[in-house]
Amino acid sequence: MKEKNLLSAERLIDLLESKRFGVEYQPIVSCKSQQIYAYESLARFYTSDNQSIRPDLVYESLHKSPLSLFQVEYQQKKLQLSYAVNGFDIFVNLDQDSYFSSGIVDQSNPFLKLFKEYKKSNVIVELIENSEINDAIMSLAMIDNLSKNNIYTAIDDVCNPQSMISTSVIQLVNFIKLDKFVMKNRNNRNFMLLVKSIIDYAHSTNKQVILEGVETAEDLLLAKQLNCDFVQGFYYKSQFKHVS
Repeated sequence: MKEKNLLSAERLIDLLESKRFGVEYQPIVSCKSQQIYAYESLARFYTSDNQSIRPDLVYESLHKSPLSLFQVEYQQKKLQLSYAVNGFDIFVNLDQDSYFSSGIVDQSNPFLKLFKEYKKSNVIVELIENSEINDAIMSLAMIDNLSKNNIYTAIDDVCNPQSMISTSVIQLVNFIKLDKFVMKNRNNRNFMLLVKSIIDYAHSTNKQVILEGVETAEDLLLAKQLNCDFVQGFYYKSQFKHVS
């Protein structure tokens, strides 16, 4: 696997001290009504000359320093909730490592308190699923902590070829988000049988399905044919908030 060019300590310090953070809100839209159901808030980072920095590079670079990871993630979540669109539920991504990096796992967990104090709408926490067994164990602990406090969860990147599904995790979440990889493989019969099985499972267990990566009317039609509940992607206009 090709190694990513992680950000240097100097670049990270400059980014954090200058607080060049931004937020993008992507609408999650009902397949049937085409009405906005919720928004997903996405972290955005910028260089001093206003060039975008990939969020995955920022967060992966921060994993070497749990305290810095917690600080950035927590500030991002406060920002995302502060500027959230009124009247709509809000989906927020949260890495398991970030959740536990504060060292607090009970009711005093800073993220848990932040979500519980948010009164404008429901917060749905998205877990990023990957191939690490330890991450799946941490995901279960995080879901348990959140669900006991009546906070819904979603699993992201399902059907992404670089992610693996924990059957225990997928049973506990309220929403299943299918990766845009589904669109690229719509003509792969065996793959689509798996996708349909996941959707059927979701609906039979009272979960809802969101298809990501919808960019065209053809993509939307596929989502309807698959009986997805919601769609998300560049077919719909996002809202940006650049904060520095």
